[in-house]
Amino acid sequence: MKIFTDSGCDLPKSYYEENNVELLPLRVQLNNNEYDDVISIDSKEIYEAIRQGARPKTSQVSPDLFLKHFENLAKNEEEGIYIAFSSELSGTYNTAVMIRNQVQEQYPSLKLAIIDSKCASLGFGLVVEEAVRLRNTGASLEELEAKITALTPQMEHLFTVEDLDYLAKGGRVSKASAFLGGLLSIKPILNVEDGKLVPIEKSRGRKKAISRMLDLMQERGGNFSEKIIGISHSDDVDFANDVKASIQEKFSPKAIQVTMIGSAIGSHVGPGTIAIFFTNKSYQA
Repeated sequence: MKIFTDSGCDLPKSYYEENNVELLPLRVQLNNNEYDDVISIDSKEIYEAIRQGARPKTSQVSPDLFLKHFENLAKNEEEGIYIAFSSELSGTYNTAVMIRNQVQEQYPSLKLAIIDSKCASLGFGLVVEEAVRLRNTGASLEELEAKITALTPQMEHLFTVEDLDYLAKGGRVSKASAFLGGLLSIKPILNVEDGKLVPIEKSRGRKKAISRMLDLMQERGGNFSEKIIGISHSDDVDFANDVKASIQEKFSPKAIQVTMIGSAIGSHVGPGTIAIFFTNKSYQA
């Protein structure tokens, strides 16, 4: 069974080949050039460019790329599942559904499930990793689709950004929220609700924001002893490791993964973002 995903999941480049996952890259426009996220641009390049005043833009996965992969799946009579970046943050999911329907007109036997993850960054990545685990243990396409569809609403996202202006310029939060966030070193805490970015609280300074995020983890996540926690950062690995140590001390989870936020999402959140991901209390593996 083929598993497809896009670069909104912020998994390391090596992950896709090592785990037989087909990567469909989002695209990044920087200084009049267009790049395939992960494949032809490194996220560090994006953060350095932003610090120097650049304002990169992003676009969804190429429809032609979807067409190529979905037609190959049909021609080879294989089954597949595409787990997509939240439809509230990108048009990629809707384009994929449109292309699948187009391919099915020519190949009515196409077996391809498409899931709107309603997730982002490593929260989305943890969903992809669970799909790979299920496939590798012999789950059928129907079982995989059902279990991933049940998992995605239970994935919690908590994050704070250094500067809300980046999200405001990309239309991800209101300009009023960005203006208020910039006053008095106030750091917003945001989460993802039904695939949308929603500011939920404000803290004075980054360390207080992280401390409050850990409190919210405790409220929402319950017992972490059998959970994998994800941490993603936009080019601040030292601070991400400090957050990791705090989480390890407070929750003793099964595992903690740390990754850098990729070029596509990084173009919108800017440098200095820290995000934490975990399944909530109601999720049953």
